[in-house]
Amino acid sequence: MPQLRTSSTDPHSASQRRRTPLAATSRVTRHAGWSQIPHYSRIFGIETEYGVAVTGANQPIAATQVAMEMFKPVVSRDRSTNTYMDNGSRLYLDVGSHPEYATAESRTVLEAVAQDAAGEQIMARLAQSCQQRLATQYGEHTRVHVFKNNVDSQGHSFGCHENYLLRRQVPLRAIEHELIPFLVTRSLYTGAGRVSGSGKNAYGFELTQRADFLDDAISSATTRVRPMVNTRDEPHADSDLFRRLHVIVGDSNRSQVATWMKLATTHLVLCVIEAACRARALGESSEQDVLRTDIAGDGPFAHLQLANPTEALRQVSQDITGTAPLALAHGGSMSALAIQREYLRVVRDFVRGHSEDTNIAFPQVQRVLEHWQLVLDALASGRWQYLSSWVDWACKLRIIEGLQHRAKQQGHTLNADQLQQLDLDYHDVANGTIFSKLVSSGQMEVLMQDADVQQALHHAPRGTRAQLRAQFLQAVRHTDMRYSVDWTHVQLQEPYSMQAQLLDPFNAQPTAQLSAIMDVLTGKQHG
Repeated sequence: MPQLRTSSTDPHSASQRRRTPLAATSRVTRHAGWSQIPHYSRIFGIETEYGVAVTGANQPIAATQVAMEMFKPVVSRDRSTNTYMDNGSRLYLDVGSHPEYATAESRTVLEAVAQDAAGEQIMARLAQSCQQRLATQYGEHTRVHVFKNNVDSQGHSFGCHENYLLRRQVPLRAIEHELIPFLVTRSLYTGAGRVSGSGKNAYGFELTQRADFLDDAISSATTRVRPMVNTRDEPHADSDLFRRLHVIVGDSNRSQVATWMKLATTHLVLCVIEAACRARALGESSEQDVLRTDIAGDGPFAHLQLANPTEALRQVSQDITGTAPLALAHGGSMSALAIQREYLRVVRDFVRGHSEDTNIAFPQVQRVLEHWQLVLDALASGRWQYLSSWVDWACKLRIIEGLQHRAKQQGHTLNADQLQQLDLDYHDVANGTIFSKLVSSGQMEVLMQDADVQQALHHAPRGTRAQLRAQFLQAVRHTDMRYSVDWTHVQLQEPYSMQAQLLDPFNAQPTAQLSAIMDVLTGKQHG
């Protein structure tokens, strides 16, 4: 029987760790950690909250009931709605009856994308099983819908959170000034699209689903305000070396290519920011030559700092051309396209200068840079339709415009309810038809074949502690022993009392404590 730790029982919880204030940059320059960590290696993760609904039932069914019914198989196995899966991921029922899937730690972007795709399949299977049970009680036409999106029909928002392991020596000021402009403007190719019923565009269409629901650029709050980046200090690793960059501004993407681009481009931008911080700390002039500081002496992207990030995000969301001027903190303005071109220019130069570092010049990096360039060129020339094979918002808008054109030829137009239904169907991983037809007809690019997704469903990402967590879970579930598990610990509770700490997310080698636990489990199984 498993138990999961809460943050209050985690010895590395936020309340028990040293925090780095926004303005405290002195520790960054004095810290010796730069020499202790391999350059630019990173851990990636995605947390996705799903929306649920039921149609076709002979009476209303509350979302809370549906979500609990979905998790019955989970509770039956683990006696909890909060559990870890055999692939190292975490599955749980979040506040507001949102099923949530957090991918296992991944060292590469592609593995993170595969883990995310596995999460879709897990949710779809839970929904189909739930649907069969509900149909016996509420009628054979009962359908359970699970939406990988960020806004429900009542206007409630829920999130898709990206996690990047970041060097502790990077000050939060660098995130606020240099990363936020990138996160705001990357909506041009990472936005999932939304039929909002309002806005400047036809059909009230916006590029991103999160723009109207975020209140601040960075903050440690989670309930009072919704920030683009949450600074709550929970690295799930050595807190002297790392922080976990918790990005909240992103949409839930159906397109695997969009998810891949979202993670890969952000990783590359973070590499540049880390390199600039490292160069200033260690006085590496060669890096300084490549990563020129701005007029204020900050990092290479500080001149792109936005005057009002939340306002800029809404401006970008309502402008499919990417040309609207965004006010800069140091005066003047730049368009989203121009800001993205500047990020691309610096990143391309950086990649060229680090061709031997596999964490930067990874096998797909040139394809990432090509996609990045193509999306900016297409938008600059007004050819957003060319992006519809992998940019979610462009795909969705192309479908809407095509259906509206066909309707007009037949003497009518699609109403708001029909457009909203189309929008939701695109994101339905359980009973949706639009997205699956796009994939099967070759109109939507995919990165993961079925075999890749099946691998991610049953196996943890390679070269990370997720492998150790998965091995423990697969062994302990064949016994009747009580245990607990979280991101950094595994523990036997009864009849033994043994614990192993897994603090290094890059380490897939068992510690002595874990080996002892596995010996007990192996003996228990054989006994």
